[in-house]
Amino acid sequence: MGQDQLTELTLPTVDQALQGRVAGLTIAANSGTPGATSQIRIRGNSSITAGNEPLYVIDGVPVTNNNVSSSGASSFFSALAGLDPNNIQSITVLKDASSTAQYGARGANGVILIKTKSGLSGETVFSINSYYGVQNDATEGPVMLTAEQRLQLFAEGLSNDNPDDYPTHAVAENYIINNVSSYVAWKNAGRPEANWADVITNADAPIQEHSFSASGGDEKGTFFASLGYMEQEATVIASTFDRISASLNVTRQLNDRIRFESSNSMAVTEQNGILERSAYFEGPRTVKFFGSPLLQPYTDEGEINQFGGALPNPLYVAENNINENKLTRIISNTGLKIHLWDNLYFGTRFNVDYQIFHRRTFSDRNYGYGQSNGGEAFNAHRNNVSYVFQNYLDYQWILGDIHNFDFKLLQEYQQNKSYFLSAEGYSFPDDGLFYLDSAGSPIATNSSFADWHVGAFMFTSHYSGFGGKYVADLTYRREGNSRFNTENRWGDFWSVGAAWNLHREPFMEAVNFVDNLKLRASYGVTGNANIRLNQYLSLFGYDADYAGEGAQYANVFGNNDLSWETSNTVDIAIDFALLNNVLGGTLGYYHRTSNDLLLDVPLSLTSGFEDQTRNIGTMENKGFELELNANLIQRNDFNLSIGGNLATNANEVTELAKDANGEYITIQSSVRRVDVGHPVYGWYMATWAGVNPNTGEEEFYVNGVDGEKTTVFNDAEQAWQGDSAIPTLTAGLNFHLDYKGFFIDASGNYAGGHKVYEGWHRYINNNYSGFSVQYYNGFASLLTDAWRNPGDQTRNGKITASTIPWQRHSKYLHDGDFARLRTLTIGYDLPQNWLSEVGIKQARIYLRGNNLLTWKKTKEQPWDPEVDLGRVDSDGDVDAGGETGLETPPVQSFIVGINLKL
Repeated sequence: MGQDQLTELTLPTVDQALQGRVAGLTIAANSGTPGATSQIRIRGNSSITAGNEPLYVIDGVPVTNNNVSSSGASSFFSALAGLDPNNIQSITVLKDASSTAQYGARGANGVILIKTKSGLSGETVFSINSYYGVQNDATEGPVMLTAEQRLQLFAEGLSNDNPDDYPTHAVAENYIINNVSSYVAWKNAGRPEANWADVITNADAPIQEHSFSASGGDEKGTFFASLGYMEQEATVIASTFDRISASLNVTRQLNDRIRFESSNSMAVTEQNGILERSAYFEGPRTVKFFGSPLLQPYTDEGEINQFGGALPNPLYVAENNINENKLTRIISNTGLKIHLWDNLYFGTRFNVDYQIFHRRTFSDRNYGYGQSNGGEAFNAHRNNVSYVFQNYLDYQWILGDIHNFDFKLLQEYQQNKSYFLSAEGYSFPDDGLFYLDSAGSPIATNSSFADWHVGAFMFTSHYSGFGGKYVADLTYRREGNSRFNTENRWGDFWSVGAAWNLHREPFMEAVNFVDNLKLRASYGVTGNANIRLNQYLSLFGYDADYAGEGAQYANVFGNNDLSWETSNTVDIAIDFALLNNVLGGTLGYYHRTSNDLLLDVPLSLTSGFEDQTRNIGTMENKGFELELNANLIQRNDFNLSIGGNLATNANEVTELAKDANGEYITIQSSVRRVDVGHPVYGWYMATWAGVNPNTGEEEFYVNGVDGEKTTVFNDAEQAWQGDSAIPTLTAGLNFHLDYKGFFIDASGNYAGGHKVYEGWHRYINNNYSGFSVQYYNGFASLLTDAWRNPGDQTRNGKITASTIPWQRHSKYLHDGDFARLRTLTIGYDLPQNWLSEVGIKQARIYLRGNNLLTWKKTKEQPWDPEVDLGRVDSDGDVDAGGETGLETPPVQSFIVGINLKL
């Protein structure tokens, strides 16, 4: 129940395969950098400061898809990037409590089941899959000022600020070009134009993937083996991704009673990342927006221009610095199933997810960030291993050929251990040295160990009776987690579900157009324990020093009463298929209430702590989900089908912690707020009232809503702006047509009802343009859409050459609605009679385009609309997401490929 399954995957990554194909599932890429993570939400956010990511299970092994990079500055690095999509048989998304309860607290936010391919009995079949393509940014982003435009804007601002000294723009421009050093040098060089966007862009970045597999078996067992290689360059210089992967899945009937199964995969991935997660000026993406067009990338002699200042030339950095992530990952699931007696079976499994991560960075000693220290090097190493042991009994009971019962008893234990070691050093004596043993000044070493444990006992039962007319499921799971005190460690979670196949009732026999009609409902209680370790303990920290001596400090304000966050979920749905399965689909409703939230409650600063994790607060998510599929034409040589989905999600915080006066303790940042009666992390800021057409001054509503206006930002109250960063409406559309071997597949998705905030506007998109014309660079729209004369209706106010502190308000909050044509594939399956003559069983050639078209509701939002959904990092710090950044946008690609079976 509550499952959405995908098969026949044709996309290079798992997250792309899910985009727009499952109702209630929202995906956003953290970055278009190869190997970066994606964020997935199933039916919105269920928690505030605990995790919201779903559980991934690959061939029965619970795995992580977190960002494994140890850097908060450079590219995200996904642990799931090592999975070869060519090896995936199907992906199933579990959403309701009836289907997720068996995975315990790990599945509180939904479960994504990934099943890899296995062999079939018969002759050995060899498969070759290969493609090659080129990539560019799916969206261009904002257009920046040219050097000449920058001069014009600077002169306009200077004239507006000091009309007595600079009565005209020409007078101001003449002063700038002869007195401001950067403009003087530019004038003397002949006023050349630097286009940083061109020099840091890796146009038509190549991507290629090749895989080879063999599968087969006999009456006693099967096998599937594969070997794959992928190589991808980013659309920005200095970033690449490589993957070598292998897998071996085998089954074997050892004797009449014992069956052996083992699925194993290994991947070695390497990412050369970039500084892109903030305004790190060495990053190549950064210079596109912050770099001055007055400064040339190359000298007249064609050498990289090593100009000074706070923004180093990224061309030099790309050639001489190192930013490297490597991950080796082994996933294995091995088990025995023993036939004990009649319909009674015993099974045992051992699962392991082993990750070896290494990070290495180096900043050159001659130029850039490392110059002041004679070169900087950093190395980090992490081993992470997760073991899962399972023992279970399966029993099937058939009563009078009418009632079928399936029972399972399961015992499970999971252990996770993580070891981390890092070191840093400065001062390298010569060029070409970048390992730590050459550093003259060792600076820091860090090491840590963390572990956690989960134990569980579970009972499940499935009933099907009266020819499948009635179906019922029951799950009970008792689970313990080491994140809680021993007295509160164990929780009880359960679910019940039932389905009624109406089409099998006698009264439906005369309704010929109905092929399937099922009513189903479920209710369940699941848990969430996704918080930092040891929050129930009052702890000292020891990672500090005082005058070179070891020191300790109060670090965690413990809470012995800490226990499980729980979610109560109701699902009601109807599944149908009509007109000889021409039309089919599902219509459902869900309501999830999260209770006893694992909430980081802000504390008074007099306590000496920022917050304490408590079980307090409630939150609701509810919505409708619709999936429709229509097989419009079904013939031997011509088929046409179309499918789609639509989902809503309404989120509301209904209870929070209270202070001594009985008032709710809100969680607030500069632009967001968590408060009762509103969506979690709803946008909350001063309300921009536009530009006064008579004066050109930016204005704000005093009360934050309407009425009286002010030009003084600090006099304007903050107010709710209506939505959060999580879409409230999502949709997907899929199309397929084939005719005599030719086929066309297309898919797209839509997300809306949310808002995104424009980060970095203070520096590059503000009519207080000192940052844009003296220190960095600004949007070209500052010149074309700014107030100049009384009566002008513009988005930007009167240009000035001054700078102001951060003023975050609703001018830079935009509707986030967008739609994308995700994939379009055109291909041809070669005729069998052509292939048999050369010993080929099947052959397909295809041309695929990804992210071909993008539509945004708001033209004033110049960035890519696919903005991150927020995250909780390993230290428990919350990033609520929803802000545009400087990361590489999703890529648009064109790929030509071939699939062969021999």
